[in-house]
Amino acid sequence: MLRRPAARVQHITGRHRAPSLWRLDCTTSMHAETAYLFRHALLREAAYHLQLPSARAGLHALAFDIIESLHGGRAPEPPPLDAFDPPKFQPHPTDTVALELAEHARLGACTSGPQQQVGVTPALHRLYLRRAAEHAENQFRGETAARCWQALAEMEQGASQGEALRRGAVVLAKAGRDRDAEPLLHRAIAIQRESGNRRCEGMALANLAAVYHGTGRIEQAERASEQVIAISREVGNRRIEGTVQGNLANVYQQTGRTEQAERATEQALAIAREVGDRRSEAVALGNLASVYHETGRVEQAERANEQALAILRESGDRHFESTVLGNLAGVYHETGRIDQAERTYEQALAMHREVGNRRFEGTVLGNLANVYQQTGRTDQAERMHEQALAMHREVGNRRVEGVTLGNLAVLYRETGRAEQAERNYEQALAISREVGDRRFEGVVLGNLAGVYLETGRFSQAEPMYEQALAIHREVGNRRFEGVALCDYALLLLASGREGEARAQWRQGAAILRDFGDRAALERHTAAMRKACARAGLPPFDEAGEAENSSV
Repeated sequence: MLRRPAARVQHITGRHRAPSLWRLDCTTSMHAETAYLFRHALLREAAYHLQLPSARAGLHALAFDIIESLHGGRAPEPPPLDAFDPPKFQPHPTDTVALELAEHARLGACTSGPQQQVGVTPALHRLYLRRAAEHAENQFRGETAARCWQALAEMEQGASQGEALRRGAVVLAKAGRDRDAEPLLHRAIAIQRESGNRRCEGMALANLAAVYHGTGRIEQAERASEQVIAISREVGNRRIEGTVQGNLANVYQQTGRTEQAERATEQALAIAREVGDRRSEAVALGNLASVYHETGRVEQAERANEQALAILRESGDRHFESTVLGNLAGVYHETGRIDQAERTYEQALAMHREVGNRRFEGTVLGNLANVYQQTGRTDQAERMHEQALAMHREVGNRRVEGVTLGNLAVLYRETGRAEQAERNYEQALAISREVGDRRFEGVVLGNLAGVYLETGRFSQAEPMYEQALAIHREVGNRRFEGVALCDYALLLLASGREGEARAQWRQGAAILRDFGDRAALERHTAAMRKACARAGLPPFDEAGEAENSSV
């Protein structure tokens, strides 16, 4: 631990007479300008506190008036917080000093006597506090925005108070702070129910459903989303109905109801286009791309992601643009365009950091780690997986925590740490079941079966492969169905069931070929040939079929 020099401490705090300001300056080696600023601030603060409270309020009122006039004058009054379909926030020159103006208005609002002519009132405090919140949101300063919304909520009543709390919660959730967002949303919902504002109640409940989903409480997320859809239809709020249909589609997709997920996403897309909500249209296209990707329709997934990106760039939505970029990178990765995938993941990562999106920053870190792992940068990959894991635990993202544990297990397995791999797979499997993630449950079962196969536990491996294949088929996960079939073929071959092994391997290879996953096909072809050579058998791909076929 570093310590201050003893002589200096004694000189300042010992039993000598108090040093002058100049002596303090010399002792602490301050620059002349810093010393001047320090003395100026000290004297100014002393002078301020010598004033009577009413005089101090007058100074703040005067400062408010001067700062406001230097920045284009009074900002326009915004629509009520609980307004239906309010216009987009319009910037004003005072926005850069809105937080400062709000504080001067707060401290100057108690002005009495002659200072009242300045006109500083609590209403101006509310005006600039709200503008400070909205400006901070637009600048991706989530902490500032959340504080301003919560402070504003304490000044409001009824539906406006509930809406200010909801807006603060949304900012926190975007920053990955679901635990902090949740109590604000519960308060907002209670206030809206008391005020009888069903529309705002539905909006807050929709945000709560998203928090439930993000923290792995899938059943609660589904129930809350269904309530929101009912409320939205009751009050005729098509925009929110469409948004929540998209969120519900994500729940369906995660829990293996792929056909329902696709239908709900298509409904969300249709509603977004009907009401002219371009951002929601882009979100729905991005979600539809995920359904296409996971069901093997890679070309459609790529096109849908590109359409979503074009809309988001047109509207300037950096927050969701970064998410779609990460999804598009996943398409590049799985179709063998590794360099393009890495560049796109890096762009997405930079953008997530820019907008303060901790939840998806962790997701992209994990995906980028997979690229490093695939390209032989194992040490970097392991460090990055560990960073991603810490981030998911920090924000309470249980589902992706499980995914990251599974990815780390793959790395441990590939670097000869079979026991660590098995432990990680077991943890990942427990989490996937806890959060109802059927798709990833199937992936982990297949990988854990692979560990059993490699360690000679054939009787445990076979039923686990069969479970994995059943889940992949149930949820429409074609890519991992192909992977599991190829791996299962190696177990059958090791058990002396050559005919079954050949049939399973060829079926799996055909799926990977159709999916366009060249890297996975090459890995499984190499493993199959090695196993066939050990068994003294010709390879299943019949003279290089996998190499010569177009992918």
